[in-house]
Amino acid sequence: MKRTVVLAICAATIAMPAHALSRYDSTRLSCARIQEILKSEGAAVLRYPSPRIPALTLYDTYAFHSGYCGYDQYAKPSYVPSQDRKRCPVRVCTDNSRTGDF
Repeated sequence: MKRTVVLAICAATIAMPAHALSRYDSTRLSCARIQEILKSEGAAVLRYPSPRIPALTLYDTYAFHSGYCGYDQYAKPSYVPSQDRKRCPVRVCTDNSRTGDF
């Protein structure tokens, strides 16, 4: 009986969906607030207008460190525009590149 209950709980846990990442408009937040969000939530989707085509919205997943990125990704230093800075330092989740592997 206990084994059946434990197996049912394990199956339910595996079947549960992953938590969705929060999304933020980086230009509506201060740089300090963006960094605070990444530290407290681990990762978030940040979006902002393209500097070349303002009608185009750019977005990506940014993380506090690589442990919050997806499988085979790492947190690469990058920048996003914020309310108070043109270049707010963050880390963007980027695929590990394997050049020459086929």
